[in-house]
Amino acid sequence: MTLTATTPAKAPRTTTRRQRGVLSYWRFYLALSPFYILFLVFGLYPMASTILLGFQKWDGFTPRTFVGLQNFAFLIEDSTFWLALKNTVVLFFMSTVPTLAIALVLAVMLNSAVRFSSVYRVAYFIPNITSLVAAAIFFAAVFSTNFGLINSGLRALGIETQDWLGQPWGIKIAISTMIVWQWAGYNTIIYLAGLQAIPKEQYEAAKVDGAGPARTFFSITLPQLRPVVLFTVVTSTIGGLQTFTEPQVMVGNSGGVGQSGMTIVMYFYQQAFLNNDYGYAAAIALSIFMLVLLFTAINWKLVGGRGKQ
Repeated sequence: MTLTATTPAKAPRTTTRRQRGVLSYWRFYLALSPFYILFLVFGLYPMASTILLGFQKWDGFTPRTFVGLQNFAFLIEDSTFWLALKNTVVLFFMSTVPTLAIALVLAVMLNSAVRFSSVYRVAYFIPNITSLVAAAIFFAAVFSTNFGLINSGLRALGIETQDWLGQPWGIKIAISTMIVWQWAGYNTIIYLAGLQAIPKEQYEAAKVDGAGPARTFFSITLPQLRPVVLFTVVTSTIGGLQTFTEPQVMVGNSGGVGQSGMTIVMYFYQQAFLNNDYGYAAAIALSIFMLVLLFTAINWKLVGGRGKQ
């Protein structure tokens, strides 16, 4: 009997992901590269350029001049800027709060509707896809002094007509009404999606326990909708603080009577593209960015923070 020596078989050569290195994933990075290239060109570069421009003086033609904090110092002393900021915040509360409240009520009603629910969804969403400029022209005609639909209704009721677009609060009411009309349906669809994700067993258990509609809404519906409410509040805050097209079309670049329709984005547009003061406009843009961050943080604390308690 002869014994033959056998060499142990070599273990199969395996490579882990760590050993393969970064270059082995070049196909994946190549597939993702269009997004990062577009973000670099149209996102990061304009953002960095705006920050740098805020410390410069430039009219778009002559060479740029570094002025340090001069633009921001003038911003603090600019009464028109503070008026535009005040108008923006007032319009934000006059439009965003009613929009979300109406959207939530419509979503609850639509969620309980049995017939024609699809028709209602389409009808609610149509304003959001309507041309913003066309809608602004329409609402300007609705609030017109002589031939507007609102004043025609007031005459029919024997009530004194109002010069809606000729007085400060009338301008704000007209603008906020259009914003509510445009965005209430969009938020309704968002809330409806959140309502349909709530298990029906919770409502059945609440009904067995004798909870009424109000108790069910505040104890089950609203807490379950907290993430959705937070989403709509944040997005509405970002959009509301950047209001531009509605007042610009309805009352013009000046903001109407007493500049009561002048928003902070309109003031940015005025300084950049009408006065060619791009350095000061960049400072205004940075202030808008900080304002959006501030309001978003406040909303996150008020709406999202309670969910952790």
